Amino acid sequence: MPTTTSGRRSGTLLRPATERFHGQLDWLESRHSFSFGHHYDPAWMGFGPLRVINEDTIAPGRGFGMHPHSDMEIITVMVEGELSHRDSMGHGAVLRVGEVQRMSAGTGVVHSEINESTSPCRLLQIWIEPSSRGIEPAYEQKPFAFGDHWTLLLDPQQSEGAMAIHRPVRLWRAQPSAGVSLQLPLAAGRQAWLQLIDGAVELSGPDGSQPLGAGDGLGFLAGESGELTATAAGTDLLLFELA
Repeated sequence: MPTTTSGRRSGTLLRPATERFHGQLDWLESRHSFSFGHHYDPAWMGFGPLRVINEDTIAPGRGFGMHPHSDMEIITVMVEGELSHRDSMGHGAVLRVGEVQRMSAGTGVVHSEINESTSPCRLLQIWIEPSSRGIEPAYEQKPFAFGDHWTLLLDPQQSEGAMAIHRPVRLWRAQPSAGVSLQLPLAAGRQAWLQLIDGAVELSGPDGSQPLGAGDGLGFLAGESGELTATAAGTDLLLFELA
């Protein structure tokens, strides 16, 4: 795949990190891959059922107070620090590095997300549309180990110890060492989205290769790319299989 600016080329959709929407408050820095809140662009409303990828850095002692959600699968991936969660279902938990949280908002849930620690925290929050509206709200939180392999985080059948999701979507995370190559575990014909959290990779395809750096995202059709290779230390990435 040739390197391109943002937009579609040869069936791919590149979202460079530098072109994400940027929000800055005294306690919050956010970078939005897709339209979110007052950041709106009709060309960037999501990718298939994937509606939100927000990278948030939250100052100590600050966060999002109680607020509502409905009819959305909300996934939080901790990258640095910790975040305290409370919700109207009665859950209260601290989300730490290496842990992933999945909340099915369904018919409606109210929750808060506060950094009660003394250091900033960094996370990715992801929203995926469920297959059905009006489902019963649910909450799940789990630690995972990451390294030179794909770790399955979300799967409708909860394969390989993954958490559930109300959509035929799978999500993996990997932290490959520099020089390590990974095959893409995608079903043929499915849409895919690759999101770089940190580091750098080169994604191979029939038309060449696509370099990606921290914060970059790429949408493509499974089969257009064969494997990726980490090209920097500290590489951390997410891979979505979407339907």
